Amino acid sequence: MTVVITISYIVVTMYITQTTAPSKSGQSYVCTLLRESYREGGVVKNRTIANLSRCRPEEIAAIRLALEHKDNLAELGSIDKSIRLQEGPSVGAIWTVYSIAKRLGIEKALGTERAGKLALWQVIARTIDQGSRLSAVRLAQAHAACDMLNMARGFDENDLYDNLGWLAEHQKRIELSLFRTRRKGKEAPKEIFLYDVTSSYFEGMCNALADWGYNRDGKKGKKQVVIGLLCDELGDPVSVEVFPGNMSDMKTFAPQVTKVADRFGCKRVTMVGDRGMIKSAQIEQLKEYENVYYITALTKPQIETLIQKGVVQLSCFDEKICEIESDGIRYVLRRNPQRVEDLKRSRQDKQASVSRFLGKRNHYLTEHARAKVAIAQRAVTAKIVQLKLDAWLKVAVVNRELQLQEDSEALMEASRLDGCYVVKSDLPREYADAQTVHDRYKDLALVERAFRTSKTVLLEMRPWFVHLEKNTRGHALVVMLAYLVTRHLQQVWVDLDLTVEEGLDQLKTLCATQIVVKNEVRCIQIPVPRDMSQKLLKAADIHLPTALPSLGAQVVTRKKLTERRVTH
Repeated sequence: MTVVITISYIVVTMYITQTTAPSKSGQSYVCTLLRESYREGGVVKNRTIANLSRCRPEEIAAIRLALEHKDNLAELGSIDKSIRLQEGPSVGAIWTVYSIAKRLGIEKALGTERAGKLALWQVIARTIDQGSRLSAVRLAQAHAACDMLNMARGFDENDLYDNLGWLAEHQKRIELSLFRTRRKGKEAPKEIFLYDVTSSYFEGMCNALADWGYNRDGKKGKKQVVIGLLCDELGDPVSVEVFPGNMSDMKTFAPQVTKVADRFGCKRVTMVGDRGMIKSAQIEQLKEYENVYYITALTKPQIETLIQKGVVQLSCFDEKICEIESDGIRYVLRRNPQRVEDLKRSRQDKQASVSRFLGKRNHYLTEHARAKVAIAQRAVTAKIVQLKLDAWLKVAVVNRELQLQEDSEALMEASRLDGCYVVKSDLPREYADAQTVHDRYKDLALVERAFRTSKTVLLEMRPWFVHLEKNTRGHALVVMLAYLVTRHLQQVWVDLDLTVEEGLDQLKTLCATQIVVKNEVRCIQIPVPRDMSQKLLKAADIHLPTALPSLGAQVVTRKKLTERRVTH
């Protein structure tokens, strides 16, 4: 008799898995599981032993290290010989900007997919160190970009350029998400919007939207684009739009009204624009919409017309605001005493400049007997016209000497409206009093501040480094989102007596410590920050993690440094 004995062996292999899963709220969670793989009846099966998601990164690294050496545990006794600590990437600045972007709803609006994470990195890079997509890639090599954003796969500058197109395609959804996030929980929003435009010139000629137009930067011979920025009543940007460089300010206005009335779903809208933006044609357009109102200002000739018609009197202009209503239109009047003094001082300075110029001409006439007085007189007159003093200042000739003649009555007439301005609106009184109408028009200065910060002060919108229309629009959106973060940092650091740039430079010095085991980075440990960095983080209510996982993603550049930069 033959007896066959069958012995089944079950080979078990334990391992750790990490997956990223989005939640219903839009946030992402990293799920870390301790699992085992075994063979049973010729079939490979897997099962979960424990959920390690609540463990710290260094604890997970320790478990993974033990599993790697499970066949020879004696090696763990001498493992310290193969462990070393080295300086890791910078984490302070990018974690701060990332935390603020998350708090403001920017991360939620962009989404947790790869495209959204790339867009978020562009916003972070624009905030802490401005430049091209190539510089954003090199910045990611020095900062823990992929580890912080939980990106297991790296990127290059081509990915970021493609991502600009993705941003342009999803701009409406992103802006709507941010708008709803800021409105959430607020009682009876005023739904007042501030709108203004600026221009930005190009060094090259190859941008799809660049064209010739009125250049506000004073750059002759350069194409430009027109940028419209829509802000809420607090000055926070709501939407940005790039127009061709030859489009006038007024033509950009109608799309903004449609945007807030239809896309944002506002039931009552008040558009605030300066005297060059909202004119009679734009006011007529607003009548096509229901419950859409305006706040703007009048030009000096328009104020003169109101005075001639008797609608307002010069005596109504005072330091305190005065309101007059005529034919359903509200006029809010005020005279700014500081502006009066500024204009008076400006005239005096200009007159002194003309006097110095005239003195030089008289000296030349004295030294050169054959010099023609008429030519010198024309030169001084041209100077007066250039400085816009010709209404009350003239130049006369007395015995080959030029003399200035001041018409006191004409000067009084020219200065009678100094510091006077009139804010015009059709917003009903039950929605806003005169002071509110006045203050909201003055809030247009917040849009101008946003332009200064975005174009030159910090975020450096130009040079653009883009050619395609969608990339141009995507770049403008990145700058707008970065301004949101910058504006918030300005507010939380206002008591620390330093700029946002100085604060971020300080936080850039906070670098992680890498734990390297057998030449492989296992964990990124974050040290305790220095005193100044702690003050910055505390003021912004930001808490650093103790460690970050090392995902090993490679961020590379396709374009190398030029030979000239290498040698110099």
